[in-house]
Amino acid sequence: MEVAANCSLRVKRPLLDPRFEGYKLSLEPLPCYQLELDAAVAEVRLRDDQYTLEHMHAFGMYNYLHCDSWYQDSVYYIDNLGRVMNLTVMLDTALGKPREVFRLPTDLTAYDNRLCASIHFTSSTWVTLSDGTGRLYLIGTGERGNSASEKWEIMFNEELGNPFIIIHSISLLNAEEHSVTTLLLRIEKEELDMKGSGFYVSLEWVTISKKNKDDNKYEIVKRDILRGKSVPHYAAIEPDGKGLMIVSYKSFTFVHVGQDLKENQNEDMSEKIKEPLYYWQQTEDDLTVTIRLPEGISKEDIQVQFLPDHINIVLKGQRFLEGKLYSSIDQESSTWITKENNSLEIFLIKKNEGLTWPELVVGDKQGEFIRDSAQCAAIAERLMHLTSEELNPNPDKEKPPCNAQELEECDVFFEESSSLCRFDGSTLKTTHVVNLGSNQYLFSVIVDPKEMPCFCLRHDVDALLWQPHSSKQDDMWEHIATFNALGYVQASKRDKKFFACAPNYSYAALCECLRRVFIYRQPTPMSTVLYNRKEGRQVGQVAKQQVASLETNDPILGFQATNERLFVLTTKNLFLIKVNTDN
Repeated sequence: MEVAANCSLRVKRPLLDPRFEGYKLSLEPLPCYQLELDAAVAEVRLRDDQYTLEHMHAFGMYNYLHCDSWYQDSVYYIDNLGRVMNLTVMLDTALGKPREVFRLPTDLTAYDNRLCASIHFTSSTWVTLSDGTGRLYLIGTGERGNSASEKWEIMFNEELGNPFIIIHSISLLNAEEHSVTTLLLRIEKEELDMKGSGFYVSLEWVTISKKNKDDNKYEIVKRDILRGKSVPHYAAIEPDGKGLMIVSYKSFTFVHVGQDLKENQNEDMSEKIKEPLYYWQQTEDDLTVTIRLPEGISKEDIQVQFLPDHINIVLKGQRFLEGKLYSSIDQESSTWITKENNSLEIFLIKKNEGLTWPELVVGDKQGEFIRDSAQCAAIAERLMHLTSEELNPNPDKEKPPCNAQELEECDVFFEESSSLCRFDGSTLKTTHVVNLGSNQYLFSVIVDPKEMPCFCLRHDVDALLWQPHSSKQDDMWEHIATFNALGYVQASKRDKKFFACAPNYSYAALCECLRRVFIYRQPTPMSTVLYNRKEGRQVGQVAKQQVASLETNDPILGFQATNERLFVLTTKNLFLIKVNTDN
């Protein structure tokens, strides 16, 4: 069985700034433009039966504003009339009203059990769209940057079961066969498992393809489902469609489509209660292995071969147990007998007396070690000096115990650490795993629409941006940018809702649930000379922090960053904040 490779993220030291001194608050005003929407955003609030933290992560904190990464400064949202509305900015001082580019065919108000509508820009001419009722649309748009050739047309639509939101999609062209592959997220009721929240997270990987180039008909050619217990922070399909990467707290595994979940669970249960192949005990001098024999086996059917560091047991001509022993034995003194209770007992004499074996056969997990109660008592006595019944018997020593009260709130992470996993599309197995430990996930951003989205992780106090490269097996994740001290700064923002950064890494920004937007710029050269008073050295560049306050009392529903602007969506308004003036 192939085992997933344990990998690590390699930080590029030149991209770190150990002398970073912090952000200087700038009171310089930021130009802010406000557009009133013709119809309110199609916000779908959580229902009473959507009460878990996973529902809140997936749907309660959903970003209703979508950025078209193929065309700079073009954003989309869906209003409660079922219209997909677009705003493309050419000039801030001459803003037009958002324009309708597409209207959903279904009347969304007729559905009680629906989610928020979601959209993903698959390529420069294709879009995947969900109306939140469980129907998936594949839309050909033409060149979206050119209004003359832009025409949104449904090329495929099908009911796919329970409502879902679209996380990611890509367009593939192989040997003139066009296909679109997309990831759909659902939170489903766990009928059989009453432990935990009673829900599980489902990720469906769907491939829609046009096989005949003369026929415009698209159809589903592949459906795979992953199941997990937490909403993924990040999930994306590789550009060649051969794998996908997921960052999540709890791991995901593939399940077969159509496989009865009850059968699946019964199999899991039978594995759990499967009896060990053998039991073994040990003393300082020897080991005893006990094997329950099948019915109808006589002494003549048993063959046991001892070698100095190897054992081979054959029952009725079939290999039962074979492998390298943990340590050497005295093969001449080792022996075996059959007992009246239809069991086989094997006695192995240790060559290295006093050595405790952690396993019998190297790498074999089919046996169960039975520890003697007297041995347990002896071990506990040997370890007694390491423990104390008093809580803190001697706090005045040179090395006082850790004081948890000295930890700041932003230093505390979830007990269960996240992992980054890469799944192979053909074998459906995990090929690479990165344990992220305390590297808290912050946000994702599309730097190059032809590549996978980047993800940003907290490393100590900084925030590091990572670009996945599925084609580079040895260096699959590249550290491409650093936002100094941002991991620490964002942790102090209790009401933060959305996090983003410019595709050219010139700034990062976060918004709160209401009104305020914080902008953190990369260090830039100073026009005047500044000196650090403590160190007496000249400071050549400074990093600015700016705060924008929106003139609205409506909650923020969407947030997107481009190289020049920030777009902020509320129920009735769309705000533009001009962040950078240089192209």
